[in-house]
Amino acid sequence: MIPSSYDSIKKYFEIYNRSKDIPAHLSKVHSVDWNADGRRLASGSFDKTVSLFSFSNEKLTKEHIFKGHTDSVDQLCWHPMNSDLLATASLDKTVRLWDARSVKCVATIETPGENINISWAPDGQTIAVGNKEDVVTFIDARACKLRTQKEFKFEVNEISWNKENDLFFLTSGQGCVYVLNYPNLEQQYVINAHLATCFCIEFDPTGKYFAVGSADAMVSIWDSNNFACLRTVSRLEWPARAISFSYDGKLLASASEDMFIDISYVETGDRVFAVPTESPTFTIAFHPKKYILAYACDDKDGHQRDAGTVKLFGFKSSDS
Repeated sequence: MIPSSYDSIKKYFEIYNRSKDIPAHLSKVHSVDWNADGRRLASGSFDKTVSLFSFSNEKLTKEHIFKGHTDSVDQLCWHPMNSDLLATASLDKTVRLWDARSVKCVATIETPGENINISWAPDGQTIAVGNKEDVVTFIDARACKLRTQKEFKFEVNEISWNKENDLFFLTSGQGCVYVLNYPNLEQQYVINAHLATCFCIEFDPTGKYFAVGSADAMVSIWDSNNFACLRTVSRLEWPARAISFSYDGKLLASASEDMFIDISYVETGDRVFAVPTESPTFTIAFHPKKYILAYACDDKDGHQRDAGTVKLFGFKSSDS
């Protein structure tokens, strides 16, 4: 049973409050993401590999390790509809596409620079990848060829399309979110979202909201239609590095260097639950059909047992 109201969701997490650790890599995990049907999870690592897991009966099982990148895999994303197609962005100046069925690389696309972020358009036709030089390259996902690229004169941190696929969003170092029309890539709006660097942006699955995480340790929740800030979440003490909406758009998870992941009720901003962690957390992803959260913690400051580990939160406590 999936709860619907704030009180019932809160009680749900009081019962389903346990985490599971799954060995995934030899060193720090940079990115985790579920595929469209929730039957697979992928993780990318500093160790240059991508781990592929199957998920069934509340159990995560490693299927395969994709090898081929020659530098750190900084971010990855699944095709929005094809549950077998995965894209990875690496510092080795390539984007690779992987087929989960044949467990092999199906395309390697050379890009202009060291890639640090990636986003797949909601219609599945285009992949955008950003590099360290603030150049965003747009790739034809079907032909696996570069379509166009655009250099920006500001720090680009994370990129995303809206659900209608006609606007392209970039978070910046000046606390702003830049909004371009798509596919023309002409600037339409500049949203003054925060007083410090905006790190991450995420649209909720329903398309009603988007959220922005900032170096000011706040997460803002916005109306996707009129770009009005609806509320902020201010329980973090460190910069908000990663955010993720639940499948129904009711919950928002926020992660940082704080020793917890904050789960908020989107309609009010109230806390639903705080997931305890033993080290900073820089990547999180809610399951597309369940209140299960995948995340990975940093492996610095002596917490070597977290090195290369993927964690899942949202399982029934043994004493419940």
